[in-house]
Amino acid sequence: MATKTSIRKEKAAIPARASEPPRPTSIEERTAYLEARLQKSSPTVQQHYRDSLDLSWIAHDSAIEGTVYTIEEMAAAIDPNTDVTTLDSSVQPILNDVRRHREALDFVRDYATKRKLPITIDVVKRIYCILHPEEGDIKTVKYRKDIPQHRLYFHEYAAPDKITAKVRQVIDWVNDPETNKGRSTIRVAARAHYDLLRVFPFQYDSGKVARVFMNLLLLRGGYPPAIIHSTERQRYYDALKGSNATMVQIVQEAIDNSLASIEKLLDDLERRFGASA
Repeated sequence: MATKTSIRKEKAAIPARASEPPRPTSIEERTAYLEARLQKSSPTVQQHYRDSLDLSWIAHDSAIEGTVYTIEEMAAAIDPNTDVTTLDSSVQPILNDVRRHREALDFVRDYATKRKLPITIDVVKRIYCILHPEEGDIKTVKYRKDIPQHRLYFHEYAAPDKITAKVRQVIDWVNDPETNKGRSTIRVAARAHYDLLRVFPFQYDSGKVARVFMNLLLLRGGYPPAIIHSTERQRYYDALKGSNATMVQIVQEAIDNSLASIEKLLDDLERRFGASA
């Protein structure tokens, strides 16, 4: 029968199990962890991840505007082998809209990595021109000239003759060092989006422009995109008629949901295709 002394010696001889590193908890840590995990994934996983994320992002952002795409339309739009000119004329505008939306997402993802590039009014105009190339370029594009009768947005808009000054106020506020001293990136991005959408600067898709611009600020700050779910559209509209505090809460929740969705997506893709590059 083993003595207490021999049992203690046997236990001492067993090497201690290395403790697992603590899981990241803050949004910044979780985002960095997921990005590092993605970079270690296989090219197949990375491509499927980007496609899946963009499909979800575009689908929900479009649904906020009242436009719902089918899975088949979305899949055809992101497939580089789809020749839009060979499709039915009723489908071509849909695929072009989805592709331009994705181009706008690619633009802000790339711009967010170039931290020396400034946040300017031209950036906002550039987003709009990607979504609506028929409106010209950043040098020729015009702000709206009337008060739109929108079927979704019911908050007050800036008068056309005030748009130029109010857009500049938004950008100046974003770039003001005092703005970032006492506010998190989330609060700054949500407020910039809220203020820009209450200006409603463009004839078309001011909502999309404001949300894409918000996500540029979030991505540059090391956060994931805030993809506002289509089920939140009424709450989202109500927030635009109310205080910015509610919008900040919606954006915060959207980021939390994005992180959870990204984690699940990576888990699923790694099970299907393998994790290693």
